[in-house]
This record gives sequence, C-alpha cells and structure tokens, in this order.
Amino acid sequence: MSLKLEQVSKQYGSKQALQNITLTFQTGVTGLLGRNGAGKSTMLKMLATISTPTAGNILYNGINIVRQPNEMRRALGYLPQDFGIYPNMNPVEFLEYMAAMKSLSMKPAKKRIRELLEVLHLSDVRRRAIGGFSGGMKQRVGIAQALLSDPAVLIVDEPTVGLDPEERIQFRNLLTALSPDRIIILSTHIVTDIESIASRIAILSSGCLAAYAEPEQLLQQAEHKVWECIVPGPQLQELQRKFKLSNSIQRSDGIYVRIVSDIQPVHGANAVAPTLEDAYLYATSKLEAVR
Repeated sequence: MSLKLEQVSKQYGSKQALQNITLTFQTGVTGLLGRNGAGKSTMLKMLATISTPTAGNILYNGINIVRQPNEMRRALGYLPQDFGIYPNMNPVEFLEYMAAMKSLSMKPAKKRIRELLEVLHLSDVRRRAIGGFSGGMKQRVGIAQALLSDPAVLIVDEPTVGLDPEERIQFRNLLTALSPDRIIILSTHIVTDIESIASRIAILSSGCLAAYAEPEQLLQQAEHKVWECIVPGPQLQELQRKFKLSNSIQRSDGIYVRIVSDIQPVHGANAVAPTLEDAYLYATSKLEAVR
C-alpha cells in the first residue's frame, strides 16, 4: 500500500502554495511538519481529493486519484483542522448521521459505532450532547467519524490544537495504536506531537519540501550544528538576526541561548546533541539558504 505525490504543485492566483513536491507515504505514521502557512493543509486537501493539483499527479496504489478520486475516497478517513460537530447531537446520533452521509449500510455501521465508542473511551458519554464535551473528547468523536469505514488511509490535520497536555498524549497514543495496518498522515506545527510516534517526517517550508526522512536521519543531519552559550541581554538581538535560535532562557548570569548553525556562532559556544526541534530548524534553514 502506498500513496505518492509526483512533482505536485498548487497555485492560487499568484501565490505558489506548493512547489514540485515528490514523496511517498507508506504504512505507519508520517508526520507532516511545518509552520502555519507552509502548505500542509493545501497538501492534505489534495490527498483527500477536496482540491486538485495545478500540476503533477497523486497516486494511490498506482491509481491516479486526480483522475479517479473515488478510489481514494473509498479508502480515506479524514479529520480536517476545522472539523465541525453538531453540538445538540450525542455521539451515537452524530456518528449514525455521518455513516448515512458516507452511504454506509446502517446495520454494520451501528456495530462499528459501538466498537469505536468503546475503543475511544466514549461509551459512557454516548448519550450526552457533544456541545458539552472537552476539546479532547470532541477530537475523539472526530476520529471516530474518520474511522467509520475502517479506512486504509487516515489523514488528521492539526488535531491537537486546543488540547491540554494529557489529551495530546492520549491522542498520540491512539494514533500509534491505529498505525500498524494503515497509512496515517499527521499534520502539525508542533514538533513534540510527532517525535515519539512518526516513523518518517516530511518538513514543508514555504510550499517546498525541506526534508523527508526518518527522525534518526534528521537528527544525524543536525549533528554538530547545535550550540549552547550564555550571552548578555544586548547581544541577543544580534544573534537573532544572524542565526536560528531554538531556545533562549533568562537567568541571573545572562541569557542561555541554543543556536542552530553550521559554524560556531560565538566564541565559547559549546556543541550539543540536537533535538528534533533543532533538526527541523536546521532543515528549514538549509532550504531558505538556497532559495
């Protein structure tokens, strides 16, 4: 099972939202990482056949879904960033409504709904109005509707926005449990949402693919490129102009700064092991340097 983008571009008027993207999604969790406006949602909408590329092809198991979108739609579960719920419905009512919208046979759909509510720990609130749910509970209802047809491909766009730390951990654990037998694409701008669950990470920057690799490979690429030092307050702005800073903390003896750079940024800076967030900044900075 594979899902491929071949030289895919998307243009809105004079704006180039995506440019010549080629990559292959495989079974497991792929993290799609990039700042807001990098092109993540544009890519996901094309994968979900909501929009079409300006150029290039998208292939699901060898079938061009730009020309044959129903092949993808039958295999797809999709949780968009702006997922909407009907606040006066309870989970059972909402999921039965979504099953009807997906043209699913109602008898097996009801069985599937019972199973999903159990797996997603929603059985106890299945008759409560969704409008009174927490953010995490609403996201679980959203995942339930995406999984109604037991999809081979699951796409989730910025799913942890608005969730508290415990809910984010629960959501990541859920995706890990779902990942062995399906393609899962998790789009986010939060590095910690994918570092523990993604087998591969695609990094987008200004519509271009900055990197596509396993987390370990991204960390290796950033080896000897991350530095820590203590600087006086007035020097911080100068460093921010010249380098990528992944962190800065005010202390009594100065500002502790973490810098991503090919060279030692200041005298006395010490090379340290990179984090995935450092590796992300390094990949995007290398792309920016050649554009």
